[in-house]
Amino acid sequence: MTRLSVNINKIATLRNARGGELPVLTRVATDCEAFGAQGITVHPRPDERHITRQDVFDLLPLIRTELNIEGYPDQRWMDLVKQAKPVQATLVPDDPRQLTSDHGWDTIKHAGLLNDIIAELKAAGCRVSLFIDPIEQFIEGAAQAGADRVEFYTGPYAKRFPENKEKAIAPYVKTAAFARQIGLGINAGHDLNLENLPYLRQQIPYIDEVSIGHALICDALYYGLENTIQLYLKALK
Repeated sequence: MTRLSVNINKIATLRNARGGELPVLTRVATDCEAFGAQGITVHPRPDERHITRQDVFDLLPLIRTELNIEGYPDQRWMDLVKQAKPVQATLVPDDPRQLTSDHGWDTIKHAGLLNDIIAELKAAGCRVSLFIDPIEQFIEGAAQAGADRVEFYTGPYAKRFPENKEKAIAPYVKTAAFARQIGLGINAGHDLNLENLPYLRQQIPYIDEVSIGHALICDALYYGLENTIQLYLKALK
């Protein structure tokens, strides 16, 4: 079974646009769980343009599934994660000025950093996943650094899917098999939607988790949040 973790950053962005409390982030998170989501993902950035530090602590006592905190492991983020102790911490190589994540880790170049960071997070009781491109040497580097899982950056897959889905998925199928062979769990995220998600799941049936935010929230504007989550769960079967 592939679990659906709903990224609620866009809900926080909408709330912050007016400077008030609507929509109520904690209510949306608990409703997502009630509607069938098997996890909640947040990605706090240094400027707190969507998820804030306080949001993380407001969510902690309410989440009944799994909380996944994504982000670049600077000292502030590390302090937050070690205090919050989510089920999963996902390391993303973001520049603070980036609008959104657009590449995975070079686990060879950053081996020293990742070894130390992963050891700290695992000591805090977190499962650790690395955001990564479908490149075999980087996946091997993730395993050597001590990661439990890799999260495939699926932006390129989503972009190429309408033109040639077989070609788009090919590097992910190959490297997912390699990741599984060396004992890594497999997550996936970025630009996944109701059109490209079923094929991804069909071709890599042993994906542990997908993290979806932007497309899911966009779909919810038309279908409603409960119906949308059911549609994404159906797409994963």
